[in-house]
Amino acid sequence: MIPPSGEQFELTHGDRRAVVVEVGGGLRSFAVGEWEVLDGYGADERIADGRGQILIPWPNRLRDGRYEWDGENWQLPLTEPPKHNAIHGLTRWAAWRAIVREVTRVVLAHRLHPQAGWPFTLDLELEYVLDDDGLAVHTRATNAGAEPCPFAAGAHPYLTVGTERIDETVLQAPGGVRLLADERQIPTGEREPVDGTRYDFRAPKALGDVQLDDAFTQLARDEDGRARVRLHTPDGKREATLWMDESFQHLMLFTGDSLPEPARRRRSLGIEPMTCAPNAFQSGEGLVTLQPGETFSGVWGIEARD
Repeated sequence: MIPPSGEQFELTHGDRRAVVVEVGGGLRSFAVGEWEVLDGYGADERIADGRGQILIPWPNRLRDGRYEWDGENWQLPLTEPPKHNAIHGLTRWAAWRAIVREVTRVVLAHRLHPQAGWPFTLDLELEYVLDDDGLAVHTRATNAGAEPCPFAAGAHPYLTVGTERIDETVLQAPGGVRLLADERQIPTGEREPVDGTRYDFRAPKALGDVQLDDAFTQLARDEDGRARVRLHTPDGKREATLWMDESFQHLMLFTGDSLPEPARRRRSLGIEPMTCAPNAFQSGEGLVTLQPGETFSGVWGIEARD
């Protein structure tokens, strides 16, 4: 029988293992020894809550599914009907094919053809590489059409350091500014520096009862240009880090309090690297314009220390 997430591509390197899937090109599992760093899903389960999905050609939400491009108005399907939004792009349920398959590396490809509300053609590649440092995920997108097109990307992994709930997990996150949002999770245009607020995790502190479903920007970066989100156990012995290169200028943190299944709430932290802000097809914040033949390239990854 075919698993709900399609063909499974398993990578191994020492005691590290990762499983990438055909459906959406997403990441189902990442483990170090017995520790499941990624709060994913089983091979016999359907993908739920965006777990490990890749979000192309936009992450997060687009209000009313509408946008204007080059003087024309476009309407995308409303994939979040309760909030009347289009959410998380067009490729997360599409089939991706493996064009390179090795023990520690897989490259998946997908051509995003024109469709309702999307008149463009993109050639997409996702490259997953497992090595001594952990897992790296390279995203490449080439405009294969004859006209410029909008583009953005993101990813939706949930990380855990093995605590029963994330309340006791210590979080360090680089966001310096929080984008305030309305009841539909669409940014209002107001921006709040995190200084002095409960959303300031630039220095490590326990999550406690803080509820997060928030986008951040002005990300602090290390000398290598990467922004890092770190989770560790209260004793500091186990640490998981999600890093992103400079193409990812925004970050979403999600504690899962609104998930439909109570058992999944606050079990792990959704750490979502994004190249743009939510609703960028309308606001333009972080949106990339790809000229015909031009390629976008960005990389993020996960490191784990036990």
